[in-house]
Amino acid sequence: MNIASASPSELPGAARGQGPGRRIIDAPTRALHWLLAISFTGAYLSAESERWHLLHITLGYTVLGLVLTRLVWGLLGPKRVGLAAWASKLRGLPQQMLAWPQGRGNLLASYQGLNTLAVALLLLAALMAALSGMGLELEWFGNRWEDVLEELHELMGNATLMVVLAHLALIAGVSLLRRHNHALPMLTGRTPGKGPDLVKQNLGPLALLLVAVVLGFWYWQWQQAPSGLTDRPAINARQQSGKDDDD
Repeated sequence: MNIASASPSELPGAARGQGPGRRIIDAPTRALHWLLAISFTGAYLSAESERWHLLHITLGYTVLGLVLTRLVWGLLGPKRVGLAAWASKLRGLPQQMLAWPQGRGNLLASYQGLNTLAVALLLLAALMAALSGMGLELEWFGNRWEDVLEELHELMGNATLMVVLAHLALIAGVSLLRRHNHALPMLTGRTPGKGPDLVKQNLGPLALLLVAVVLGFWYWQWQQAPSGLTDRPAINARQQSGKDDDD
């Protein structure tokens, strides 16, 4: 999900790009980015709906799986989008922020650090939102911590939204200042300019596999639900059980 461009010196031994511009983001990273964006948006919009509760749960599980997959990909995937690269940018962020009052700030380096921080916070908040929602649905702690989990779930959902908006504002702002579309590489994987690809392989088949797994999970959930994803049988059953106990 890290979309900033970088100097060719990051990968001095990279092969020459064969397409227009340089490849800076691989296909699996882009697929994970957009799948997570779609899943979180759907989960957030369906959060308050009783009718679409099963859809909310399905998308919540999807968010959880995508976040964990992105972290694993940060360890196994290209160095350019890896966790080590994130750590490097985050370590340099305080220095960049202190350099601005002295007139020595670097816009691109500062953007990369801030964008990496936003992405890290986004993944953390989304992970906490998904786990707390899972705890609520599966009643991990019975009724003892239900209110706490519910508050945490709502808080983390709203926090994720705030970080997403900050992430988008950051991309839009730096794109205007540099007159360079920093969002486009997350669609195409490439940035204009000559030089070596910073990511050697696109890994398109792996991206297609990720999309297929997510779509397959959604289809399976749809087939398992009594009325598609528009009913809450488990909740309704508990409510009916409670009424029977009162009687």
